[in-house]
Amino acid sequence: MFRENERVGIILANTGTTAAPRPKETRAYLKQFLSDPRVLDLSPLKRWLILNLFILPTRPKQSAEAFSQIWTNQGSPLLIISDELRKGLEAELPNAVIQLGMRYGEPSIPHAIDQLLAADIERLVIAPLFPQYASATIGSVLELAYTHVAKRWNVPPISVLPPFYGEEDFLHAWAEVSRPLLREFEPDWVIFSYHGLPERHIRKGDPTAEHCLAKPGCCNHRLPANRNCYRMHCLATSRALIERLALPPERCATTFQSRLGRDRWLEPSTDDTLRELPQQGIKRLAVMCPAFTADCLETLEEIGVRAREDFLAKGGEAFMMVPSLNSHPAWVKGLANMLRRL
Repeated sequence: MFRENERVGIILANTGTTAAPRPKETRAYLKQFLSDPRVLDLSPLKRWLILNLFILPTRPKQSAEAFSQIWTNQGSPLLIISDELRKGLEAELPNAVIQLGMRYGEPSIPHAIDQLLAADIERLVIAPLFPQYASATIGSVLELAYTHVAKRWNVPPISVLPPFYGEEDFLHAWAEVSRPLLREFEPDWVIFSYHGLPERHIRKGDPTAEHCLAKPGCCNHRLPANRNCYRMHCLATSRALIERLALPPERCATTFQSRLGRDRWLEPSTDDTLRELPQQGIKRLAVMCPAFTADCLETLEEIGVRAREDFLAKGGEAFMMVPSLNSHPAWVKGLANMLRRL
């Protein structure tokens, strides 16, 4: 709990964004992102070969074109939304000093730490804005933050916002955002689309090496073996939101997007699912993305543009992407509540 008048420094940590929707800047961003061994968890040599021979020669141009479709006059939507959230939290937590810290790109997590320590804080709070745990997201953020803080002679006490996929404040905020939109849109079907991961990431997170993806229903209940399982967290989020929004479970699906490479990734895929639905008579589709607390390339372009086009091209008639939590008042208050409890 925050002590009375305690001067707390908070880092709102997220993945990050290219500095500009151009190949040069996007290449620099992708190189930093995909050089992370928690993201591309291969041997250093194999990672270097895949990155430099297969990804960086072509992907930056494609990704820059995608970024250009969502770019605003003020810049990256993710940074704009994140700063709006920061300002909202400052009003809720007047004794806190709050900085944005992106794992890749700017403003960086090390820069945010330096700024907060220079502000003479008493305690550092790292808040990864990822509801579900993955080593490639929360794990990577914490590794970088701990490594940078450890270089200091005076190391401040550190608190961490844990995965909040089942927290009341998180679920309530999603309900507040989505309920009126779903009521007005009246979808035939609702997809809960989460960022995908290679299946090997899930297996590596199982300390028993015998549970995750090894048996049917492995994610139905929280156990020591799957406590940090991203897939289990995602399915739990979907179940909780379906119940809270009073959606018919048989008209909902949990899927995974953003596949990269030829390895086996979590299934079912969002792409395949939404292309098949019109053949089943589904004409009005709503998509929610509860792995993202702020709209970004993966929501605005991948779902809002490409998924919409695919669904309509296959015979769908109406498509809605439910906006993320962004800086909605319910999320600002909910996140502030979670931070106060640390």
